[in-house]
Amino acid sequence: MVIIKNASQIDGIRKSSRLAAQTLDYLSTFVKPGINTEELNELAVKFISGHGAIAAPLNYGGFPKSICTSINNVVCHGIPSTKDVLKEGDIINIDVTTILDGYYGDTSATYPVGNISQSAKDLIVRTKNSLDIAINSIRPGKSLNDCVGKVIEKYLIPFGYAPVRDLGGHGVGLKFHEDPFVFHNTNPEGDITLKPGMTFTIEPMVNAGTDWHVTIDPQDGWTVRTRDGSLSAQFEHTILVTDTGAEILTQS
Repeated sequence: MVIIKNASQIDGIRKSSRLAAQTLDYLSTFVKPGINTEELNELAVKFISGHGAIAAPLNYGGFPKSICTSINNVVCHGIPSTKDVLKEGDIINIDVTTILDGYYGDTSATYPVGNISQSAKDLIVRTKNSLDIAINSIRPGKSLNDCVGKVIEKYLIPFGYAPVRDLGGHGVGLKFHEDPFVFHNTNPEGDITLKPGMTFTIEPMVNAGTDWHVTIDPQDGWTVRTRDGSLSAQFEHTILVTDTGAEILTQS
């Protein structure tokens, strides 16, 4: 059941999304060799609580931290830890979701740690490009999969990349995860017609190889990694379908 938000709800989601974007921008200034991901988590907690909000991931389904920090071959849901110290050449995705006055905003981005390889740079840029292309394709009356999954796949496949298929975007705003599920590959399953007032995330997770398969850490039950050990990057925005296209609610 896809929820069409009213004007008051959209205003609340927009404010929470703006805070999520501000939090992500703030955390990005600390991404450098030598910092550990638990420090990033603590910085996020202080920033979010200082703005009258809470972090949605904490205790969600048992997740133990307030943000997700996914390094190198970790696709998503990386758990912050003092043991995960960033080093020169790493890439890291930071995923932030805020709850402000009961409304949710969700965003993420992948950052270089110091100097990184050209192949890692290309992966980051192209993953971001795929998100932008999908957002620019959103139009009311069109199919969600035509605007998102198909265009992302069409853009990325020629580079030899693999959009992850087992994970995707989702409705968001009144809850952390709502309908619809948003595929980042061509898949008509659960496809919907886009309507003004819909809010959902587009968040392509892109593996730097032709293998889209992932594994989940059997010990922590959360950390998702590429099956072949390749790098993975991700960018995410919460978007609103408008009368003419899409508004990026988590715009930096």
